Amino acid sequence: MIRPGLAALGAAVLAAAWLGPLPGLARHAFAAHMALHMSVVAVGAPLLALGLSGGRFDPVPWKPGVFHPVLAPVLELIVVWGWHAPALHDAARSHPGVMIVEQGTFLGASLLVWFSAYGGGPAERAHRAGAGMLGLLLTSMHMTLLGALIGLAPRTLYAHPASSIRGMTGLEDQQVGGAVMLLVGGAVYLAGGVGLALELLRREPTGASEAFS
Repeated sequence: MIRPGLAALGAAVLAAAWLGPLPGLARHAFAAHMALHMSVVAVGAPLLALGLSGGRFDPVPWKPGVFHPVLAPVLELIVVWGWHAPALHDAARSHPGVMIVEQGTFLGASLLVWFSAYGGGPAERAHRAGAGMLGLLLTSMHMTLLGALIGLAPRTLYAHPASSIRGMTGLEDQQVGGAVMLLVGGAVYLAGGVGLALELLRREPTGASEAFS
């Protein structure tokens, strides 16, 4: 079955991200930290949410008011941009406890967005599909913007030492990290939004108009 397989794959990605080498590398290389971030919010969380949505473990039918397809992306924007403020990013890099909080909030905010867009039964999903599409596109836009700002910055923004990844300088390391966020985060959330747009186009016109209400 596809959906349980997606959920299992998402859980495996999260386990590999957190138990593999990335957390250790992230202490010294911004690109590794961004790879860890994208593994959680752009790979593991979407797969987990898509695998569980519409099933018995889908949380949306239990607490539909929590999964608002417009407010959830706004919350994720605050979480993502907040943790990339230099002071908070450096705290997460330097202190394991802060890193755990950072990764937990990344996962929670991303699951909130994807369940808000794709969760619930067929009727509820149809009703919120338009707003969910806009929410995913908003998230794609702000991740693209943040990645571009980081990657194109003329100086290092964070306190990482010179990266040990193939002898890159700190600025080159930061540029690679920004590109990872721009390409991976922006593309995955854009794809999620396009997927909902295609669902809307396949429906009757009246059903599509209701989805935006």
